[in-house]
Amino acid sequence: MRTEYCGQLRLSHVGQQVTLCGWVNRRRDLGSLIFIDMRDREGIVQVFFDPDRADALKLASELRNEFCIQVTGTVACA
Repeated sequence: MRTEYCGQLRLSHVGQQVTLCGWVNRRRDLGSLIFIDMRDREGIVQVFFDPDRADALKLASELRNEFCIQVTGTVACA
């Protein structure tokens, strides 16, 4: 179940676990690092997949534009 919308994430969410639902807007595969830009009706966020989680990395490598996904993770600030 969604806990936040992409466009509602703020600095106050850093360190908190959230669940987001939306569409893959863009995927960048840098080998052992995969990033996606995920969008919903409120905005876009960047999702980073932990390279130490082989299961998550494998799933992320299969994502394509416009796939509808749900992700749960900890909010970080770049």
